[in-house]
Amino acid sequence: RTQLIQPNQHVVGPATYDELFTMHGITMIFFFIIPMTTGAFGNYLLPLMIGARDMAFPRMNALSYWVFLGSGIFIYTSLFLGIAPNAGWFDYVPLANAKFDPGHAIDFYCLGIIFNGISSSLTAGNFIVTILKMRAPGMSFNRMPLFCFAFLAASWGLLFALPSLSADTIFLFLDRNVGTHFFDVAKGGSTLLWQHLFWIFGHPEVYILIVPAFGIATEIIPAFTQRRVVAFPLVAVAELLVVFIGFGVWAHHMFA
Repeated sequence: RTQLIQPNQHVVGPATYDELFTMHGITMIFFFIIPMTTGAFGNYLLPLMIGARDMAFPRMNALSYWVFLGSGIFIYTSLFLGIAPNAGWFDYVPLANAKFDPGHAIDFYCLGIIFNGISSSLTAGNFIVTILKMRAPGMSFNRMPLFCFAFLAASWGLLFALPSLSADTIFLFLDRNVGTHFFDVAKGGSTLLWQHLFWIFGHPEVYILIVPAFGIATEIIPAFTQRRVVAFPLVAVAELLVVFIGFGVWAHHMFA
């Protein structure tokens, strides 16, 4: 905005803008909203709501945190070194290939996202086991808070969506550093392969991010209105179906 106040401003150059734009997207998606919902809300509130003393696997929980923190420090180190990822948070090839983006900027993206995916997968598995196995005696599914259904849906979504993103970033890292040709059309690869794998993750991710907010809303509204949620089982099923159906419609992201 500062740059656009007047024509021909030079607050940031084109290369810096690309880095800031990309880092903003990566930060919001991978380093803010996912850890805010799963960490701040899920880790603290979910065991309390189901009557568990802790998450099912506390050490794995700690591991997921440290891997997450490490991936964040790793990616942000690139920003301070002046070689931050610069091809957008969606990192489309061939723009992100070594031919058009030499240096290590995209390598930081690939490795950071791979380790971030490991962290989120560990957390998702931990949530699923905690919800399925650690509920207090007498807490059947039809008595479990809708907040917990929301986190169950989001965790299943993460568990199934993240492998495609991890595969995508591994392929790109190999293309750039080992000489493979997953995305090199001239050698039989496909640029569309990146888009398909990325958005098979990216579209369910939209719903993975919003479903915990649905869960929070379905706890806050009944508390303040002093009324039970109408059609509790349908709301619980809807939260699960939102994530499930989200896996079916990724391709509309590929026409921008």
